[in-house]
Order: sequence, then structure tokens, then C-alpha cells
Amino acid sequence: MRVYAEVLEPEALRQMEHACSLDFVLDGALMPDAHAGYELPIGAVVATDGVVVPSWVGYDIGCGMSALKLELRPEEFDAAEMKERIESVVPTGFDCHESDQECELPLLDLAPSEQVYRRALRQLGTLGGGNHFLEVGVGRDGFVWIVVHSGSRGIGHAVASWYMSHCDEYLSADSADGQSYEHDLEVCLEYALQNRRIMVDRAAAVMPQATRLEFINRNHNHAELKGGRWIHRKGATHAEYGMMGVIPGNMRDGSFIVRGKGNPEWLCSSSHGAGRVYGRRAAKRELDVEEFERTMIGVCANVSKDTLDESPMAYKNIFDVMGLQSESVEVVDYIRPLLNIKG
Repeated sequence: MRVYAEVLEPEALRQMEHACSLDFVLDGALMPDAHAGYELPIGAVVATDGVVVPSWVGYDIGCGMSALKLELRPEEFDAAEMKERIESVVPTGFDCHESDQECELPLLDLAPSEQVYRRALRQLGTLGGGNHFLEVGVGRDGFVWIVVHSGSRGIGHAVASWYMSHCDEYLSADSADGQSYEHDLEVCLEYALQNRRIMVDRAAAVMPQATRLEFINRNHNHAELKGGRWIHRKGATHAEYGMMGVIPGNMRDGSFIVRGKGNPEWLCSSSHGAGRVYGRRAAKRELDVEEFERTMIGVCANVSKDTLDESPMAYKNIFDVMGLQSESVEVVDYIRPLLNIKG
């Protein structure tokens, strides 16, 4: 087990040590943004021999980042007006679309089936809440980026919950339950990608018409078979050699476009963000709304006591985190936020 985090609470270390003590675990690494999670720390990467662990992927299967670069300059639109336009086409929080969205994925084949199928069709292309966001920012060359952080919404949660309650905690990849989970995992990963892609497309459609220059997608909650080992990433970004990725910081500090270095010591992974230093309840209890308002000057966003748990002060310093993982990824671009939408 290798630990690349400089700020790490004891519970996160305990969770990782327990995971790495299991006889089917071959390797493990904690990313610089790591903090305690459910069963396994957020920011953990674990390699296993023939075993898939649903709780090590987590409830939001396929949660990740998508970013679209446009041949568009920020002076060509008003941030506040654009925020309203995007919010009119991208439901947030518990809201979903009023009608089913087009989806050809075999959602009825998933273990939970009917109980979540209908809502999943209306949630496709919706943001959700918590730390999920849609952001418009500007890169170093002055071009605009649309950045989205979201996952598989209710259907991913339902699939994860079903396997955690109906099956063994550790699934042999060759067993019927293991193969069923692998199938459902792949469907949820594709659903999460489609979910982000729809939001990016609809946000771009309400902005001034512009050429699309580059699209990047990378999820950070998954398991994959690689070199005979099952690599679990829970809140960790895949970073094979040459692989493009997106690492967000917070509402104020924007996101980084990165290129992976394929470092085996890091299990070809990097952080998925800055990482929390305050839990949601602690942030709302201990952080100051007025400081939050001052630090967000210049970014059009929902800044209030309701979003205090997502304030920059609730997270580790993203610039420090990026400095700790120069052996894993190189920074290609930095996106400064102009507007931020949260559920």
C-alpha cells in the first residue's frame, strides 16, 4: 500500500489498511485527495485477484467528469444570463425531466429492473446534487470549456444497493453474481457517460454557436480487468499513458485538464478532485457564509448557507493536490470558472 496524501484522517488509513489485509488484494494506493468513505476511502485504488467488490466501486457507479472545449470567448456571452439558460435545460437536485429521454441501454436487464427503470429514463441528462456540478470556464488560451461532474443518478445507486444487500460482500469474478455485477456495472458506466454527454450537449446548444474543439470523458468510480487484475477505483481518475482526464478543484478554483503518465506505482491513477477536509454537516456547522461569499467574487454561482458544504474551504487546496501528483499526470490546461451550477 502506498499513500500519496499529505492530509489524511486516521479513519481513511484504517479503511485502506483493512482492505489491503484481505488475501485476494494484490496492491493498493491512496491518491492525494483521499479521505474516509464507505468501506473504502474516497481516493483509493485497489487491485484484486479474481474478485470484484461492489462497495469498492461505490453507490454512484460511473460518476466522473466530462469536458467540452469550444471555439468561443467569454466576452461573447453574459455569465449570469448563460447560467439561467443552462438551468432551464439541465434539471438539478431531485428534479428530473417531465418525459422519458431516449435511451437504448438494456436498463430492464439490470438486477433492480422495474423499480428504477422508469425514473432512470427521466433522470438521463440531469445533474443531481451534492458535489455534482456543471461549470463554464475559460482555459489558458482564452477558449471556453463546459465541464460536468455527475454520475449514474438513481439507477447506479439502486444497482449498487441491490448487490450490497443481496450478494456476498466479495464476489468471485467467475461466479454468477460476479458476472451479473460486471454486466450491470458496464451498463451503469455507459448510462453515466450518456448522462454527462446530454448535459454538455444541451449546455452548448444554448450558448453562442461555436465549433467543438475537444471532448474529454473520464469516470472515477469503476472496476476494470487489466493485466489479469481487477482494478477498483473509488474516487480516483484513470491515468494510463497519454490518457486525457479532468480533475476539478472547487467552485472557485476551477478544473485541470491532465494527461496520464501511466505510472504503475500509482496504479495508473490520479486524484478525482481536491478531496474534502470537512464533512457536509461539519462544513455547515463550522464554516462562515460571509467568507464563502467573499471568496466567490467573480464567479456566477449559487452562494448561500445551502451550498456552504460545497464552499472552497470545505476542500483541500487543489493546487497542493496537483503538485503532489506530478509523477502521475501532467497538466495540459487550467480552466478558470466563470459560472457554476449545483443542485
